[in-house]
Amino acid sequence: MIAKDIYCIGVNDHRIDLFESQYTVPNGVSYNSYVITDGKIAVMDTVDAAFTHEWLDNLETVLGGRKPDYLVIQHMEPDHSASIAVFKKNYPDTAIVATSKAFAMMHQFFGKDFTENCTVVSDGDTLPLGTHILHFVAAPMVHWPEVIVSYEETEKILFSADAFGKFGALDVREDWADEARRYYIGIVGKYGKQVQALLKKAAALDIRIVCPLHGPVLSENLGYYLNLYNTWSSYAVEDDGIVVAYTSVYGNTKRAVERLISGLRANGCPNIAVYDLARCDMSAAVADAFRYGKLVLATTTYNADIFPPMRHFIEALTERNYQKRTVALIENGSWAPLAAKVMRGMLENSADITFASNTVKLLSAPDEDSNKQLDALAEELCREYLARQDETANKNDLSALFNLGYGLYVVTSNDGKKDNGLIVNTVSQVTNTPNRIAVTINKENYSHHIIKQTGIMNVNCLSTDAPFSVFETFGFQSGRTTDKFASCEPLRSDNGLVFLPKYINSFMSLKVMQYVDFDTHGMFICEITEARVISDRETMTYTYYQKHVKPKPQTEGRKGYVCKVCGYVYEGEELPEDFICPLCKHGAADFEPIG
Repeated sequence: MIAKDIYCIGVNDHRIDLFESQYTVPNGVSYNSYVITDGKIAVMDTVDAAFTHEWLDNLETVLGGRKPDYLVIQHMEPDHSASIAVFKKNYPDTAIVATSKAFAMMHQFFGKDFTENCTVVSDGDTLPLGTHILHFVAAPMVHWPEVIVSYEETEKILFSADAFGKFGALDVREDWADEARRYYIGIVGKYGKQVQALLKKAAALDIRIVCPLHGPVLSENLGYYLNLYNTWSSYAVEDDGIVVAYTSVYGNTKRAVERLISGLRANGCPNIAVYDLARCDMSAAVADAFRYGKLVLATTTYNADIFPPMRHFIEALTERNYQKRTVALIENGSWAPLAAKVMRGMLENSADITFASNTVKLLSAPDEDSNKQLDALAEELCREYLARQDETANKNDLSALFNLGYGLYVVTSNDGKKDNGLIVNTVSQVTNTPNRIAVTINKENYSHHIIKQTGIMNVNCLSTDAPFSVFETFGFQSGRTTDKFASCEPLRSDNGLVFLPKYINSFMSLKVMQYVDFDTHGMFICEITEARVISDRETMTYTYYQKHVKPKPQTEGRKGYVCKVCGYVYEGEELPEDFICPLCKHGAADFEPIG
């Protein structure tokens, strides 16, 4: 029993070797189905045809002699819908509940659309069962067009279709994230925009339990799973590290890769995942390429192109919208090497790909010149890792000043009990002999109070890879009541304050030398006590944030005013002059009429 009157009647499949005829599943897979027994009984989805009778046995046990009133079909893939016809033979009076597109697919799969006793539902519809009520939420292209998910309001359960699913049978204990990541990236990864839309709808629901169609029911630490899905669907970097994917015909490219790996380890790379693409599980390689922030592609020129497994790998990345990553290239060729050109061309339409400045060229086999190129590449890829570590960082790198401009910054401080952070866009260099930095902060912000007392702060220069979640964390809530670093492990500078572990290109530790009162704001004139350059990524400007990071406001069909900073919509004929945005705390001056 999952909750009162709600049961899982799914099955485990250990006979399967390839899921969807392409993904290895050494620990099998589960096909989940659920039953809600109330005044009316609803069965949620079916199972793969190979397990129809086992599933019907499970259903019969739960029903205890009763008959189901509804069969809710959320997703028409055959591993979830193949038992519909047999179910209807056993329970002919049961009404099928599904979207119109799902009924059309039933006709395609079974030659019959089952519309003689059906209920067609769409986004926003409900199905009362008694004390339990199902609310339907459209989820098109997560990952088929007919998909709908269901929210049961009494027990606060989200029946999520394929979302939050994973490979692996339910009778096998294994890490959730690894097989869920491989499942998501391989099967759903192309549809990040649609998953983001579903997550926004889910954010408005009070969810206590998630029941997916594959994998375990999720009932604890739901924030962990939601955060991972947000990371995956926004194509953000999940973990620091480098994937090295290579092919090697006679072993020479492999030798070059081995030297590079040694260099990466020597230069402090926290995680290195290596894949021989001719022999590895391709889905694992693809999943790790999305997990980590950097990717090295090493291959030979082959038939005036690249070695086939490398082409397959890159195509698997691009068809899943690979983006927001750093890519380095290593090519090998005996007379006309062009692998680097081909690989770069295959990725040229991918968004926000930064190519390493060092491209390594092998002529048949590694030599002194190519070894130097490999060492330079290792140093380039690990620059930010070195800059984060006290032992290897250049702490007096005043080129960090070049990253100041009309950018966006996270100012970090500490009140003696916990770390705090604040988004600001008012940081500037006021003198260079000596170097002085001015930081202006609204007096209503808790950070102003902390820095006025402690006299120290860190200014983190956000880079263009920073996702909207950074602005939500540090810009839309108060550090007095919220621990803004609860979900991450920040690093610390010599002054004891935190600096962000990612999404910055540099940071500076500042000591307040002078304070200027500007009525509503305070300006801190500071000296630099430490400066580190973390990466070569461009600084996040306010214009870049507005165009590329801030979500488009959901204003369709609504009347009122929208916040230009965060997108919050105020619905009403007139916006009060003293109105303060509940999300970003900006005033009425930063709102504009919808339309």
